[in-house]
Amino acid sequence: MKLILRVFFFCIISTKLYSQTDATLDKVIYLDSNSVETTDENYKYIRVIKEYFSSNKKTYTVKDYYKSQKLQMIGTSSDRDILKEEGPFVYYYENGNKESAVSYSKTKKTGKEFNWYEDGNSKSELEYFRKKDEVLFKVNSFWNPEKEQTVINGNGHLKEVNEEVEQSGKIKNGLPYGIWKGKSIETQCTFTENYENGKLISGVSIDSLNIGHHYKIIFQEAVPKSGMQSFYRSISQNMDLPENNICGSMYIYFIINKEGTLTELRVLKGLSTVLNERAIATIISAGKWNPRLIRGIPAQGSYSIPITIVKNNQ
Repeated sequence: MKLILRVFFFCIISTKLYSQTDATLDKVIYLDSNSVETTDENYKYIRVIKEYFSSNKKTYTVKDYYKSQKLQMIGTSSDRDILKEEGPFVYYYENGNKESAVSYSKTKKTGKEFNWYEDGNSKSELEYFRKKDEVLFKVNSFWNPEKEQTVINGNGHLKEVNEEVEQSGKIKNGLPYGIWKGKSIETQCTFTENYENGKLISGVSIDSLNIGHHYKIIFQEAVPKSGMQSFYRSISQNMDLPENNICGSMYIYFIINKEGTLTELRVLKGLSTVLNERAIATIISAGKWNPRLIRGIPAQGSYSIPITIVKNNQ
C-alpha cells in the first residue's frame, strides 16, 4: 500500500442544501453555515445528490435547498462527495428569484455570469477569462439598486455592497481603474487601493486598532510555515497505513484561525475509523500555518484536503 496525495486546497464555498426525494439512488445530507456536513438538528441547508448510488457516472446533479424547502442552487458536480462544479449553475434567493447564473469548467467560472438583486432587477453582467494560470473577470454591465446602469459596455462607476465588502471605484474596459475605496465586512477594515488596467498596484487597509497594512494581493490563502512541498511530504511519509487492502479517497476538513492554528478537524469522507484518526493526527503534526490574509490582515479560513490511498501495484 502507498499513499498518493492529490491535494487541492480550496475555501469551502457556502453551498446550500435541502430536499424532498424518495428516490433510492439519491443521497440527502445536511450542511451547516460553512457547507460542512452536520446533523439534522444543527443544519442550515440540505443538499440532494441525484443518483448518488448509481455507478459509472461522470457527473451528478446537485440541488441545494433552504430550510424553507425553497431551491437555493442547481448544478452538476464531477464528484459525488465534494462539490466540484462542472457546467451551468443557477442560484436562487429564498423568495424564488434568481440570484446568479454562471457556468464552470473544472470548478472555475467560465464565460458570462449574470447577477440579479433580490427584487428580480438586473445587477451585473460579468465575463471570465484566463490569464496565465489565473481566472479573472471583467465587468460588462452594472446596475445599482435604483435600476440605474452605472457601467455600460465595460466603462463607468461601480458601487457595490454585499455580505463581504462595501467598495466603489471606476471601471475602464471592464476592469478596475484608478483609486478604489471600501470596507471589508469580515475584517472590519477600511481600505484604499490603486489599480492600473485591472491590476492592483498597491493597497493599504486600516484595521480596528487604526494600524495600517500594506499589500499587493487582496486574498492570500493560508500556507504551512514549512512550505507546501514539505507539508505534502510530511503527510505522505508519516501517515501509517494498516496492513490491509483499504484504498480510495478521503476528505479532511479543518479551519485555520487567525493565529495559524488548525481547529475543528473532521472527516468529510472517510475510509475507516483507523485511517480517519491517523489522517487527522498526521495533518496536526505537520505544524502551524501562516494564516489567511485579507487585504494584509489575518483572517480565519476553512479548507479541505483530499487524500487518495492506492495499492502498491496501482
